[in-house]
Amino acid sequence: MNNLPKIPLSEYKERVKKVQSAMKAEGYDFILSYGNEAEPQYVRYFSNYWPSFETAGVLIPQEGEPQLLIGPESFTYASDRSVIPTIRLLKAFRESSEPEYPGKKLDTFAGIFREILGDKKITRFGVAGLPLMTIGVYEALGEALSEFGGVKIENANSVVNNIRMHKTENELACMRAAAKITAETFDYVLENIRVGMTEQQVVGLALGKMHELGAERESYPPWVLTGKGSNQAISRPRDKKIEKGDMTFIQIGARVCGYASSIGRPVVFGKATDEQRELIEVGYKAQKDIIDRLRPGVPAADVAKFHIENVTSMGYGDWLLYGPCHGNGTMEGEAPWIETDADYLLEEGMSFCVDIFLGSAKTETGLRMEDVVCITRDGVEELTNYRRELFEIDC
Repeated sequence: MNNLPKIPLSEYKERVKKVQSAMKAEGYDFILSYGNEAEPQYVRYFSNYWPSFETAGVLIPQEGEPQLLIGPESFTYASDRSVIPTIRLLKAFRESSEPEYPGKKLDTFAGIFREILGDKKITRFGVAGLPLMTIGVYEALGEALSEFGGVKIENANSVVNNIRMHKTENELACMRAAAKITAETFDYVLENIRVGMTEQQVVGLALGKMHELGAERESYPPWVLTGKGSNQAISRPRDKKIEKGDMTFIQIGARVCGYASSIGRPVVFGKATDEQRELIEVGYKAQKDIIDRLRPGVPAADVAKFHIENVTSMGYGDWLLYGPCHGNGTMEGEAPWIETDADYLLEEGMSFCVDIFLGSAKTETGLRMEDVVCITRDGVEELTNYRRELFEIDC
């Protein structure tokens, strides 16, 4: 795929302005939007920079320009990718092997705060991505804050999440492109998967194809789980071989300009048994029933409660693990979740993975139906909308 969409510079700048407006309303002097290699969303959302080995943060003052804070080794990389021109190198963001970099001049949190504030105190400091923060960064940040009033480090995830959970047309364009690549990759896997392949080999098929089609990376480490052990809701591929009669669930997602997609489907090798067919039909029905209920103004908790009642009525309540949807965007799994204790209404522009996982501890088998949707004015746009059918591979 050529001419893949991108987020324009003007939109990155607008994101900073929206956060600064929220900061003023809530009294934050600074927010540090923090991320790492596995979960870069809070950094990339403002800078387009995706850290590798090291961690990173975007320091956003209540007024003025943001700064990208990175580790000591990534300046040339960050300069090539960042839409934020001011880049500072801090030892606190170094890689986990903790090199000392003797003789290298590096910035500090305190020095940066001093440049921005002079002798002023900090009254409120938040971190978006706080659950990701390493102890080294946390301690260095806390020590610096002690010089400027000694305020506590607060979790400011919601300040950023409240903005990024509503997708713009530029974001949706990236998500549609990622969905198209994911669907074409899934087609390719179905055409080439065979009995005797290992789960790892099937993942290799997917990774090679999605990159050939233009994906910048996968949305998450893809997995293929076959036969016993397919009840693992989060997993990685094994060297286990696919055998005739196995029900295998395949989970693939491609990423475009930082935006994730995902498709999950079960595949049977040979003729499906009655038990396999029934489980697959239940999964598809549960997913379709949820999609039909997603629209603006609907309480998220009501959707989750319906899902539990619906799956239980079909005889699979003991196969349930979690709610039916989670947010999707700069991560395959981001805020908000649709759960029974959710306290918000669905709104136009919110995007979700409709993620129906059913797994049995008794049989050690399971499946996942997953597709990406976006809430529209009167329902949803199904971004992936992959075929919902019984996939049987000839053996």
